[in-house]
Amino acid sequence: MRTHLIRNGVVALAVAVAVGGTGVPAHAADPATLSAIVLGVGADETQRIVTWYSSADTTQSVQLAPASAVVAGEFPAGAQTFAALGSANIASSGGYHRHATITGLAEHTVYSYRVGSVDGWSPAYTFKTQDFEGDYDFLFYGDPQIGASGNVARDQAGWTDTLDVSLAANPDAELLVSGGDQVETANTEAQWNAFLASDRLRQYPWVATIGNHDVGGKAYEQHLYTPNTDRSGAYYSNGNPSSNTSGGNYWYIYKDTLFIDLNSNSYATSQGGGGDAAHVAYVTDVINRHGAEAKWTVLVYHHSIYSAAAHAKDGDAKVRRADFPKTFSDLGVDLVLQGHDHVYTRSYLIKNGQKANPDEKPGQAEVFAGPGGVLYVTSNSASGSKYYDITRPDAGGTNGPDPLKPENYWYNSVQNQERERSYVKVQVRNDKLVVENVRSAAAAGQPVGSVVDKVTVRPYHGDGQQIQVSVPTAAPGEFGWTIDGHNGLVDLGTAVETGGEYFAATGKINPIKVSDSRRSLSPWSLSASAGDFTDGDKRFSGSYLGWGPYLATEGAGAVAGARVASGYDDGGKGLSISRGLGHAEQGHARGTAVLGADLDLRIPGEAAKGNYRTTLTITALSS
Repeated sequence: MRTHLIRNGVVALAVAVAVGGTGVPAHAADPATLSAIVLGVGADETQRIVTWYSSADTTQSVQLAPASAVVAGEFPAGAQTFAALGSANIASSGGYHRHATITGLAEHTVYSYRVGSVDGWSPAYTFKTQDFEGDYDFLFYGDPQIGASGNVARDQAGWTDTLDVSLAANPDAELLVSGGDQVETANTEAQWNAFLASDRLRQYPWVATIGNHDVGGKAYEQHLYTPNTDRSGAYYSNGNPSSNTSGGNYWYIYKDTLFIDLNSNSYATSQGGGGDAAHVAYVTDVINRHGAEAKWTVLVYHHSIYSAAAHAKDGDAKVRRADFPKTFSDLGVDLVLQGHDHVYTRSYLIKNGQKANPDEKPGQAEVFAGPGGVLYVTSNSASGSKYYDITRPDAGGTNGPDPLKPENYWYNSVQNQERERSYVKVQVRNDKLVVENVRSAAAAGQPVGSVVDKVTVRPYHGDGQQIQVSVPTAAPGEFGWTIDGHNGLVDLGTAVETGGEYFAATGKINPIKVSDSRRSLSPWSLSASAGDFTDGDKRFSGSYLGWGPYLATEGAGAVAGARVASGYDDGGKGLSISRGLGHAEQGHARGTAVLGADLDLRIPGEAAKGNYRTTLTITALSS
């Protein structure tokens, strides 16, 4: 609501200031120890999921506020809270796990959050949101596998350094996507603590993927809660979600990208789960239901089907290589991100399990997907804990050589093993994906941050011509009113005695200009009331003032208010109570109107001589 006051020809803007407390008071520390806090991706860009461990089974939540409202570590009284869910951890983990989903995030905002309760909060951490539409970058990390080297501290240092290097170079990256194998041993909490040591994992959303080293216990599920997760038995390798294993498939939409994440540990029904057939059905269902909501489709799973090192010829890789590609091509998948083989590879565009374009050259910097063309990328180790050397192709068959580059497998455009840490950067743009493999440690005589490989993928648009236009965020527009022209004293002159019964005076209010440029087309109204007319200690009621509103200039859907008679005529209240000057209904046109009113003042004859004034208080209301 915007209110203006007119006093003696001066417009004063009334400003309301809300004064509140200094924040949430401190309480005695809770005996619960809060640890392993990690920020995760939500179902869309307006959400985040926070997961943590607690030493005590108490009611807890995430508290959230704009960082600008957190002063000296104190969260404001109006901070939002999101209730946590969870249960007891398995015995080897100890304690309890909790997770809470933050919803309703706004664009372009830095938020502070903490976990716990009023009896004891964790330290506060921050994250920022960016535009909810358009271009963005995400980073993909292969197999940190903390503990794989036999030296947890060294693996932690390498992993932390890759996070620091990659985010220093890409501070506006919006997602950190996992290739799986967060740790070496599924339920070893010392390895999980090392994996989660960096505060980067509390500032950027980690998009979890389950690897073969994560699957053998419940710690993965305890630490990394994911959105839209289907934990049916089909998506567990042994078919039993209640067993001491982790699993599940999930999906989410981030901006214009549909991400689908699979538990590739479940690949054969002989193990007890649904195998690859269940994943194929899952991907098909999710894309059929949600593919139209996005421009890009990205799949993520751990076991690479087009790699070049120790696992390239594994029997399970050959099974997936037979089961997945045709469905992915048929469904229009754009990019598949994989780990497991601790080597970097970038495939040719693959259609239905074969090279889509026989003329595509090794290392080609720009490729055009055509119908069904899918790019498969395997990321090398992000921590340096383990590397596998590239192996030689077979003489023929599904692992045969590339005719254009015989030392490569037929399906790989690029193969690289420098035995140093790296990560993959993906730039999502209106009409292309740019995929880069970037060094996070110096290697092959090249510095940190240098690019190993880079390819631009142009999508297939069908047989017609697609036309695209970006619509920016519209200005919200404004609603307000001003005195049109000079706000002089409304002088009704000297009242004229009429029939010896009353004094009469007439005039016009200063015109009022109303402007409404809001896209919401919300209704508005303008009203006014008059106080008593006074001259020193002499007075008479404002009820004797009446008016006849009119539109001096039409616009903004304005409709003039009803005529109000002087109270002298009908014994009524005249303008001593609020009366409508003008209004517009919901859905009115945007624009400007000028409102006026003819004033009719009738003063009882017994009023004392004097020079009287009153104030017409004007109030604007709009939703």
